[in-house]
Amino acid sequence: MKLAIAFLLFAAPATGATCESLSTFSQPHVSLTLAQTVAAGQFTLPNPRGGRAGANPFAGLPAFCRVAATLTPSADSDIKIEVWLPAAQGSGAASPGWNGKLVAVGNGGWAGTISYPAMATALAAGYGTVSTDTGHVGGNANFIVGHPEKLVDFEERAVHEMTVTAKALATAYYGSAPQKAYFNGCSTGGRQALTAAQRYPLDFDAIVAGAPANFAKRQTFGQVWLWQATHKDEASLLTPEKYAVLHKAAVAQCDALDGVSDGVLENPTRCKFDPAVTLCKSGEGPDCLTAPQVEAARKIYAGASHAKTHELLYPGLQPGSENGWNMSVAARPVGYAEDFFKYVVFKDEKWDPRALNYDVDVVTTDKTPTGLNAVDANLSRFVEHGGKLLIYHGWSDPGIPPSNSVNYYQSVLKATRNARDSVRLFMVPGMAHCGGGDGTSTFDMVTAVDTWAGSKTAPSAIPARKMTDGKVVRTRPLCAYPAVATYKGTGSTDDAENFVCR
Repeated sequence: MKLAIAFLLFAAPATGATCESLSTFSQPHVSLTLAQTVAAGQFTLPNPRGGRAGANPFAGLPAFCRVAATLTPSADSDIKIEVWLPAAQGSGAASPGWNGKLVAVGNGGWAGTISYPAMATALAAGYGTVSTDTGHVGGNANFIVGHPEKLVDFEERAVHEMTVTAKALATAYYGSAPQKAYFNGCSTGGRQALTAAQRYPLDFDAIVAGAPANFAKRQTFGQVWLWQATHKDEASLLTPEKYAVLHKAAVAQCDALDGVSDGVLENPTRCKFDPAVTLCKSGEGPDCLTAPQVEAARKIYAGASHAKTHELLYPGLQPGSENGWNMSVAARPVGYAEDFFKYVVFKDEKWDPRALNYDVDVVTTDKTPTGLNAVDANLSRFVEHGGKLLIYHGWSDPGIPPSNSVNYYQSVLKATRNARDSVRLFMVPGMAHCGGGDGTSTFDMVTAVDTWAGSKTAPSAIPARKMTDGKVVRTRPLCAYPAVATYKGTGSTDDAENFVCR
């Protein structure tokens, strides 16, 4: 494949090509199904879900060349990708033109679909962009049954193959290769990001990894642990009303620790919150928790542990995350975790999450071969070629505990030479899973790594906003870990100018 790509790069005409002429594009294991110019504002989803008609969310997009392809690196692969390339300068189309760079975007959960909204964001900023369904359709893991090669595609191969193909298509279209290639993803996309840095270190010049689901063999135990804690029996069940009681108590105890009372815990690891303060003095009431509910909350904050050795298997959730707990302790466990055990570990579609054993099943899972773990801390090859890695995670994430990212980052600092110059972690106070929450959860990580890749100066702070009803109500700097945004002592606490990272 590398020889074919090299030939394509050499043979690409200096003046580029028309979008439609890309239909003749040839590369081993790549079959183009569409090469079509999309006029400004004319893109609509190819298979929109039903519902009330509304404004087209893609109406603001500039003109671009849309290419769809199927990749078959194995006999059982069926990887769908789309590549969007801003209309070439001088084409007469309403387009800002190509900025010379490519952004690959990640997926969520078990993928199974092209990430069109993320592609639209990249395209609107002038980037070429690419996404994949990772080789299957649908948001669960039943595609794995009888198809080990499709699991490999999901684990790592699909993102690598789509990136190689997108670079070649961009070269053919513009007549020159992308100056830089970036990856941007959160959750499963964060795991894809770290997988790329660890296993395909030359694919990207800079990588954004948000809330990475990179420790599957432990994350899944942690997520079922949260569910088991609140489904031990009917008495242990927590409701949204009880989440609110816990959240109010945690914020009341710890909000002022950072010097500002704003409803957000800047660094919740400093909060030594004991849910026992919410214990009902007698009976049960709407503003307190029963003893079984307090015990369930303690387990959620503590995290999953080995049944016999009591070794911590995976971190718990942080104080301040309570209002989002329904993501993890609803009627069923997190779907990713349940499917992982059903289809990857035990290969039993009838497997019951109540049966998960935190002793023998840990051993079984550790012995299960899977590329879904992306925990290699030695990023030397990625760093040595000049790669930049930006990890971010919301402190109030109720799905993937934020301490997982802190732990991985610290392991990279120990295992990778000069990591501090090439790897940065930004923890986002109050942010839930990949966005939302009470904090300043609107920011632009791609611009941050683009600037970093160009200037070679690692970011120490990234501007962030809190949006309410489409309006900016607060700005804050996000600080490179372990620094936190610290109030200077004067001025509005809703203005980033009055904070410094220290």
